[in-house]
Amino acid sequence: MSTDRDTATGSDRHTEHAPGPGTGTGTGTDQAAARSARAFGALYGVPPDGVWSAPGRVNVIGEHTDYNDGFALPMALPQTTRVAARRRDDGVLRLHSALDGGRVTELRVADLTPGAVTGWARYPAGTVWALAEAGHPVGGADLHIDSTVPTGAGLSSSAALECAVAVAYDDLYGLGLSRPALARIAQRAENGFAGVPCGIMDQMASLCCAEGAALHLDSRTLEHHQVPFDLAAHDLALLVLDTRVQHDLGDGAYAALRAGCERAAGLLGLPALRDLPADRLREALGALPAEAVPLVRHVVTENARVTEAAARLAAGDTPALGPLLTAGHASLRDDFRVSCAETDLAVDAALAAGALGARMTGGGFGGSVIALVPAALADPVAAAVTAAFTRAGHHRPSVLTAVPSRGAARLC
Repeated sequence: MSTDRDTATGSDRHTEHAPGPGTGTGTGTDQAAARSARAFGALYGVPPDGVWSAPGRVNVIGEHTDYNDGFALPMALPQTTRVAARRRDDGVLRLHSALDGGRVTELRVADLTPGAVTGWARYPAGTVWALAEAGHPVGGADLHIDSTVPTGAGLSSSAALECAVAVAYDDLYGLGLSRPALARIAQRAENGFAGVPCGIMDQMASLCCAEGAALHLDSRTLEHHQVPFDLAAHDLALLVLDTRVQHDLGDGAYAALRAGCERAAGLLGLPALRDLPADRLREALGALPAEAVPLVRHVVTENARVTEAAARLAAGDTPALGPLLTAGHASLRDDFRVSCAETDLAVDAALAAGALGARMTGGGFGGSVIALVPAALADPVAAAVTAAFTRAGHHRPSVLTAVPSRGAARLC
């Protein structure tokens, strides 16, 4: 689930983002890396050892399933967080965000403990802490961070930051960790240091996605494979409509949902709700207290939607995703109750303007909506949603076009 609790890179700004540099190869990425390296040199007086990046993500389908050991189908975005880094041998960790003014946060790796670091700095500090806690021989570093991932929008800005630091440290200290192992480290930073009991989907997406594909993920085993997601071949576009409603998954609501799902699994005698087959759902719902019924119904039906969506993409039937997205939103709105007036309005307005399907993406309580649209209708759908928000007195939504992009990488 998305965990953009606060300003993961020090900014609360929202701007319109077109697909940009940072995840592919070529001059755009090279220029972004060069900018980060120059900024690092100007700040610290020496060049970095390298520049690494990790992307934000959109979850195509499969919401609130990862912490239930279920399935998800995310894709990486072109928007990335970049980390220019240089190893230090004195145990000092220095952190600087381009979006947080001139202040450098200085910490000692040996003194890192949960609760000791606040704000955006807790995500990179937490990643270093999680590596050390897991027994990896890591020390200090100087880090300069920049990002084009919108914060608070349900696009996993915090996971992008954690994963960029994780791949940087993996190289700086020669750890040789696999991508799933790094995802576990980043999740541990989120759970144990930042204090949000998220699943692992965000981190796996940021680390493991491939260009032109969605990632079919089993959250229990971390088995994953790439499913071709060629929108252009079908004259389609995937819009991300940021409602500007900032969400904070650290405020207790997210944890309460997870706890409710775990209680329901226990009442059913299951390790997790992932283990409840769809053909036993009706029987199981009859055995549960009323408050558990909608939670269980969402998780089981959402897992089924992920399986069907992956099969549709594999068969080249991308337009068939539309009804699955809309059904997923209805489940999140009515059963999980994590939508809000703005996300519901964005979905309804997009569908009325010709979208094939739409749903909120991320953990909920605000954030973004995705809409699968015929490419020719991308601008009219965006305009219709904007007009609906204006009539309702809401903030103007920002819009970006999601392009399936690659996961974390070393840029230079």
